[in-house]
Amino acid sequence: MSVREPIIETVKIRELRPTQMTVGRREVEAKRAHWRQVKRPRQFLGKHLIPVVHGHKDRYYLIDHHHLARALHEEGVQAVAITVVANLSELEEQHFYTVLDHKGWLHPYDEKGRRRDYRDLPKSVDELKDDPYRSLAGELRHAGGFAKDTTPFSEFLWADFLRAHIKRSKIEKNFDDCLVQALKLAQSVHAGYLPGWCGPNTRS
Repeated sequence: MSVREPIIETVKIRELRPTQMTVGRREVEAKRAHWRQVKRPRQFLGKHLIPVVHGHKDRYYLIDHHHLARALHEEGVQAVAITVVANLSELEEQHFYTVLDHKGWLHPYDEKGRRRDYRDLPKSVDELKDDPYRSLAGELRHAGGFAKDTTPFSEFLWADFLRAHIKRSKIEKNFDDCLVQALKLAQSVHAGYLPGWCGPNTRS
């Protein structure tokens, strides 16, 4: 059911349906700051196509770039260019979400790391909730804690790993100290199962 040639359209950001439940607030803010520095907005948007699946009830479902879409929305951007990577619009609702899940295009986990029913997914990007562990995982990658990986939702896997080792209250009080701790954890053998792992650190 995948299309052979990319289909590019323009849609309103508010009409895009998320396939995840959370974002990292720090990453959203970083993308907002970057957008404000962009000299040629149209050229930027043309180079940053939002990948979607054409799905149930003829809606477009985001399968990547949730942080960018949320940031652009908060900056007042009304519409973005999308690229349709698959057309699953003929599937019934339950089957549609099952296919998304099996293809690694669905991550229905809330800000506490709990798996939820697909019916609990946000209806628009402005309903995505903040998960500080996702922010920490994003900063950890940027700091060289792990390599960028093609595994779907790889940074969420790292977020769940960090969730088991660092208290949320500590992240909210002193993010920088938690990043230092996260870097040490990322270099340990305990993180060896995670995508993009760059360890081990023999001193851990």
